[in-house]
Amino acid sequence: MPVNSPDPARLVDVVLVKAGRTKIRYPAELLRDDGTRIVVRAPFAGGTVRDFGFVRFEPGDVFTEYYWRDRWYAIMEVRGPDGVLKGWYCDIARPATLSGTELVVEDLDLDLWRSADGADIRRLDEDEFEESGLTEKDPQAAAEAVAALNELEALARGRDFEALLA
Repeated sequence: MPVNSPDPARLVDVVLVKAGRTKIRYPAELLRDDGTRIVVRAPFAGGTVRDFGFVRFEPGDVFTEYYWRDRWYAIMEVRGPDGVLKGWYCDIARPATLSGTELVVEDLDLDLWRSADGADIRRLDEDEFEESGLTEKDPQAAAEAVAALNELEALARGRDFEALLA
């Protein structure tokens, strides 16, 4: 049932699956569910600092995460503990499923980063995607993943990116 009311926050477990195994599971506050897009908020679940060179995720960061039931990606808005926007980390993933209090997302290795000012847009983990063997195992899913990455990159370079999250 979609959640679109001022009722008290509901918690869900976000379950990120990769290559058939649970990569990470963490609690998140369900902010909205309109039947197509699910929005949750959670503190950084990595535990220790993750320095990618172009951005650092660290304890105290807050992620507002956007998942779609009909799109092959998820977008995470990343803010520091002070509320300052760091940027958006985008996962290419199969469409999300929410069953009870479990939000399951299957990561397909490809990622995209867009800095807060939009000046730094970079495709990530294309080598991991190639090594995953998805192209051979599930060519249709691989094609959807590549198309989603191309779509997200085009959106990130245009003016419609932030409107996607409104």
